[in-house]
Amino acid sequence: MARSVSFSRQAWKRLKRNKGAMAGMTVIILALFTGIFAYFLSPDHTPFANGMVLEISGQKPGFSIEMLHVQKTQPVAKRSWLHYLVYGQESGVTLIPVRSWEFKQDSIRVEKYVDEETTFPETFALSEVLNAPVQAVPAAQIIVGRQHLKQHHYWLGTDKFGRDILSRLLVGTRVSLSVGCIAVFISLTIGIFLGAIAGYFRGAVDEAVMWLINVIWSVPTLLLVFAISLALGKGFWQVFIAVGLTMWVSVARIIRGQVLGLRELQFVEATRALGYGHVRTIVKHILPNIMGPVMVVAASNFATAIVIEAGLSFLGVGVQPPQPSWGLMIKENYNFIITHNPLLALAPGVAIMLLVLAFNLLGNGLRDAMDVKGKI
Repeated sequence: MARSVSFSRQAWKRLKRNKGAMAGMTVIILALFTGIFAYFLSPDHTPFANGMVLEISGQKPGFSIEMLHVQKTQPVAKRSWLHYLVYGQESGVTLIPVRSWEFKQDSIRVEKYVDEETTFPETFALSEVLNAPVQAVPAAQIIVGRQHLKQHHYWLGTDKFGRDILSRLLVGTRVSLSVGCIAVFISLTIGIFLGAIAGYFRGAVDEAVMWLINVIWSVPTLLLVFAISLALGKGFWQVFIAVGLTMWVSVARIIRGQVLGLRELQFVEATRALGYGHVRTIVKHILPNIMGPVMVVAASNFATAIVIEAGLSFLGVGVQPPQPSWGLMIKENYNFIITHNPLLALAPGVAIMLLVLAFNLLGNGLRDAMDVKGKI
C-alpha cells in the first residue's frame, strides 16, 4: 500500500511539472464548471438558450441594442434552483428590439428595429407591457423605464434565428462533456471486460475476442457510428451509446496486451497457488496494476468522442435542434464563413479544438507521469 501511495505521489509530481498537461487540466476544469453552471453564466437563461429575436439575426460580435420587455399574457411559473441549474428558466417576456422610444400618456411609442437602416413605429399600452392594469400613469412609466427597457449585449453576435451565440456556446459545453463521459464509461466497461478475459484466459476466448475486435476494427468508425445511430434513432442519448459502442476496441486491445504481460508474473502465480478464483485475481490483483494505461486511453477516447459527436451533429444524425451542440452550431452557421460573419461558425469550431487539445495534452501528460521508467 505504501508503494502504491508513493507511486501515486511521484506520478502527480511528474504531472505537475508537465506544463502542457496542467494547461489541459485547467481548460477541462473550466469547461466542467461552465457546463454545470451554464444557465447561470449565459445571458440567455431559456431552455437550450433558444430565445429567438428574428429582427437581430446574423449580427456580428459586440452587437448591442435596447430591448423592450413586454410581459407575456400567460404567466410563467418560477422554477426551483435545481430545475434552473439543469433546464434553465422559461422567459416571461417578449423581447422587442427598439432604436428609440418615448412615453405618450398611458402608452409607449417605440421605433422598432427591423434592420440596420429600417425601423418601424409601434405603440404599446403600458398595461400591455406590464400585463397589469395601470393605476397611476407616472408610476407605470417609471417602472417601464427602469425594468422593461434594458440594453442587451451580444458579445459573440447572433445566429440566423437571432439567438445569442455566447449562450448557446456555453450551454453546448454540456453536450460535449456528457458525450465524452458516457461514451468513455461505455467503452471502458466493454473494453476492460473483453480485454481482461482475452488476455487472462487466452486460447479460444482470446481468439474469439480478437476476431470480434478485428471485425469491428475493419469497419470505418464514422460508418459504424452512422449504422448504430440509424438503428437507435436520432437523439441526445442515442449519440452517447453510438459513440461508446465504437470506441471499446482500442481499449480492449490495450488491456489485453497489459494482462498478457502481467498474468505470467509471480504475484499472479501466487494468487493461483493460494486458490483464489479467476474473478478475484483479475479484479483485485491485475486490473489495479493497469490503471495507468486505462487513464491514458480514457483521456484519448474523451477527445475522440467529442470530435465524433460534433461530426454527427454537423451531419444531422447527432443532437437535434433546438438543443445546442457545437457541431450543430457549425452546421447552422457554416455558410456565414464566406459572408459577413465567419465567427458564427468559427467560435464553436475553436471551442471544439481547445477542448480536444486539452484532453490530448492531459492524456500525454498522464502517459509520461505514469511511466515507471520515468524519473522522479
